Amino acid sequence: MYRNYHIRPPFFEIGPKCYMWGERMLRLAMAIDRIACKYDLDVIVTPQYTDIRALVEHTQRIHIYAQHMDSLRPGRGIGAVLPEAVKSAGAVGVMLNHAERKLSMEALRTTIRRADEVGLATIVCADSVEEVRRVAELEPNLIVAEPTDRIGTGVASDLRYVRETIEAVQSIHPEIMVLQGAGISCPQDVEKVIRAGAQATGCTSGVMRAADPEAAAEELLHALRKTWDEVMGA
Repeated sequence: MYRNYHIRPPFFEIGPKCYMWGERMLRLAMAIDRIACKYDLDVIVTPQYTDIRALVEHTQRIHIYAQHMDSLRPGRGIGAVLPEAVKSAGAVGVMLNHAERKLSMEALRTTIRRADEVGLATIVCADSVEEVRRVAELEPNLIVAEPTDRIGTGVASDLRYVRETIEAVQSIHPEIMVLQGAGISCPQDVEKVIRAGAQATGCTSGVMRAADPEAAAEELLHALRKTWDEVMGA
């Protein structure tokens, strides 16, 4: 596990996927950066590879992660995503094993170790409670627990799944924080998973497909800050 990296709960992840890029993505990232400062939140943003450097250079608070990377080393490998190149572009971490970019457990193990080697934090996606448990044994920095069949549906995970995945990770590596994803699309979804014990959540379509993505991001992050403070008695 890459140890020289710190992110505090509650945190949030916004994944543009291929919905947004270039100048429009930069404007949204700068807005998210302002909102993150306003509510004192750590927010992970996973832009297109080609946008990483621009977002890093124009933001201060958000954490820029790559959407994926490969485990190869410098040399041959046309079309692959080199860990050293991701780090050089300014990213502080990488997302791995998303439902749209699944890896075998052995490939995932190797890629996490490469990220550790170059100094990139890892946030690793997992589907079932069993897969969450297996991923926790690989010692990433963060885990995204999200049932594949709920991604993009607007239907959030049930509370039993939320609790079981958190308990599974805590029983193996208590220091690994768990983000509850899939189906988070509105402030009420954020409130529900945080009250169920989640340390973080995230959203793609609820922001990227909104008529006003900046306003949608503000609503979600405000709900996270407000609910967390209520739960923690702040």
